[in-house]
Amino acid sequence: MNVILRHISLIRAASLMVLLLTMSLHVMAQQPGKRHVTPVKPETNRVQPPPKGTDEKIIQQYISGDSAAAVAEARKDSLRRVYKRYPRITDLSVGVNVADLIFKAFGQSYASVDVNAVLNMWNRVQPTVELGVGWAKSTPDDMNFTYKGKPSPYFKLGANYNFMFKNSPDYQAFVGIRLGYSTFGYDVTDVHYYNSYWREGIDYDIKGQRSHALWGEAGVGLKVKIMEPISVGWMIRYHGIFSEGKNKNSKPWFIPGYGPRNGSLGISLSVCYTLPWKRKTTTDSAPQPLQHNQ
Repeated sequence: MNVILRHISLIRAASLMVLLLTMSLHVMAQQPGKRHVTPVKPETNRVQPPPKGTDEKIIQQYISGDSAAAVAEARKDSLRRVYKRYPRITDLSVGVNVADLIFKAFGQSYASVDVNAVLNMWNRVQPTVELGVGWAKSTPDDMNFTYKGKPSPYFKLGANYNFMFKNSPDYQAFVGIRLGYSTFGYDVTDVHYYNSYWREGIDYDIKGQRSHALWGEAGVGLKVKIMEPISVGWMIRYHGIFSEGKNKNSKPWFIPGYGPRNGSLGISLSVCYTLPWKRKTTTDSAPQPLQHNQ
């Protein structure tokens, strides 16, 4: 009888332990974050393709199932396509530099006027060419001569870099460099020389002088559209002479396109006309779902 009671006690203890273990597992399963749900891929007949213009490499990664790499590449590709991408030839502008004409109206004794052309490529790099003519007539207050610079040609070649290439070509902020050259003629008249020994003065002229100059420029500028298709652009330039022709009896005071030879700063103000040009830009577009029958 004692043996039977002992077995019954063991059975009751084992049953109680099983019941407690079952209740513990049930409580743990009800706690947040502890549930394990097997994901089920829903069936659908709507396929969402990558955005238009996505690189072929990324599309192949989507197809092959390498989704992690595809997402990373797609992110890089989308960053490259955030802004408009302008064509190689964005536009062509032709302008007239009128800065010296304005200054001459207020008493400046020299002027350089040029026609310039700017080819805008990718709305970023802008090759430029400037063709003009310059002249001067001045009698410096502290000097004993009159300088007459004959109307002479000059030209400049260079390029701009537009820092606002991600924005509309109508508004630009740029840096630029130029290489300029001019061959010109000048006269030095009414030269007065006083001989202190003989206590008398001598007046003479130096005419028919010829010279040439090669110089470089670097500067910063802005361009703003005021009305279609007219824009205004201005540029502050720092320049220096690389080489110049030497004369035995004189030295040129003014260089067409450069200005007074002892100056280091110049300014240009151009009124520009943008030639009609068909622009084609690419932008991101929202992907359209495709119907696919499985």
